[in-house]
Amino acid sequence: MQGALRLAAVDRAARRAGLAPGLTLADARARMPGLAVLDHDPAADAAFLEEVADDCDRWTPLVALDAPDGLILDITGCAHLFGGEAALRTRLLAHLQHHGLGAGAVIAGTPDAARALARSGKGGVVAPGGEAAAVAGLPVARLGVSAQVVTGLSRAGLKTIGDLAARPPTPLAARFGMELLTRLERTRGREDVRIVPRRPLPACIAERRFAEPIARTSDIEATLARLVDDLFLTLEARGEGGRAFEACFFRTDGAVRRLKVETARPLRDGTALARLWHERIEALADPLDPGFGFDLMRLSVLRTEKLTPAQVSLDGRAVEEEEVAALVDRLAVRLGRERVLRFLQRDTHDPDRASALVPAGGAPVASFPLRDEALPRPLTLFDPPQPVEALAEVPDGPPLRFRWRRVVHEVARAEGPERLAPEWWRRAEEMPTRDYYRVENREGRRFWLFRAGLYGREAPGEAGQPRWFLHGLFP
Repeated sequence: MQGALRLAAVDRAARRAGLAPGLTLADARARMPGLAVLDHDPAADAAFLEEVADDCDRWTPLVALDAPDGLILDITGCAHLFGGEAALRTRLLAHLQHHGLGAGAVIAGTPDAARALARSGKGGVVAPGGEAAAVAGLPVARLGVSAQVVTGLSRAGLKTIGDLAARPPTPLAARFGMELLTRLERTRGREDVRIVPRRPLPACIAERRFAEPIARTSDIEATLARLVDDLFLTLEARGEGGRAFEACFFRTDGAVRRLKVETARPLRDGTALARLWHERIEALADPLDPGFGFDLMRLSVLRTEKLTPAQVSLDGRAVEEEEVAALVDRLAVRLGRERVLRFLQRDTHDPDRASALVPAGGAPVASFPLRDEALPRPLTLFDPPQPVEALAEVPDGPPLRFRWRRVVHEVARAEGPERLAPEWWRRAEEMPTRDYYRVENREGRRFWLFRAGLYGREAPGEAGQPRWFLHGLFP
């Protein structure tokens, strides 16, 4: 029987017929000859639970997964929008049932109390302060403790949460640990703990619900424009601007589409943001399919920054910077933020890390001004540096001539060396010290060469014959 097929989950009809998870498939079919079975696919179940969680965002932005088949919604401050807690629960269950899902729901003061009651088949709304009485008759397994702890409690005659709550806490903690008491207090509503939502809570939200679903692009963009105006009033009162925006489109069939826009600077211009949304929708490879229509649209500001109003009429440079930022935003929306890059100067002496390309519309990254170098560095660098054959008058001196790409260059002038040691806190392996030289050949062409390694040194990374490389070209 160890290799027998077993039931992983059953629906309500099968449960009423006496079937339960863990029963062998042969026994189940003996009881129900017409039993329909499907292969258990945990990955598909998890993906479906994520889709249901996305749809439940319409009730509250704070949704957490309670795997393998549950969700926890923090409706604090949201219930009044739907006529109260009881009305919200009724509408939520009706919405899920409309999409073919059977579910149970309990509203309680703590997530642990609601979970224990819901997984025991209970329902309804628990009055404030009534969690302890509501869960008293539940088995101790509903606390979510390990099977070993449940077995130990049962052998001690503690089979319900009420039996456990009637015992002194000190002996329980000594025998079963503090985790048992913590779960007991949370399940009885004596200690609250916040859920960890799937998505971070946005800085501010604006939404529109429709009595009749909308499907036309013009209606969608007009609604977005109104939501933008609502959000910017809130941001203006805070003295902030948005850097990342997300639009959520909830379809009547439960599907949810999300579009995100990031800007190169804090934005509080409704016209500019509406233009970005238009560009974003037009650039979609997969069109924004409304299906039978959207019955809810939500616009969220995911990231904000302080925005101080500036008088740009007296500063032409400020106007120019605004125009460049607007262009970057439009390009990033149409092409993707990973394809619109800007240079970032880093505070390091390592020429391989002195600059980097980062997304132009991403989060601000600390940058450092260009430093005055004793020996100027070229703008054009080879990655990686190209090996050359060089001849020097003395081992540690500048090159007299070098061969690069089968061409011999006679050195007329040389400046250096500029000695650069590797950054010991970053290197993954020992790297040799580099001596850089700025050289000019007899034709007037200038090069940036370095010798990797030092003569007569036995330090890690320095042993062996030093080699020459060409790292860059001067204009």
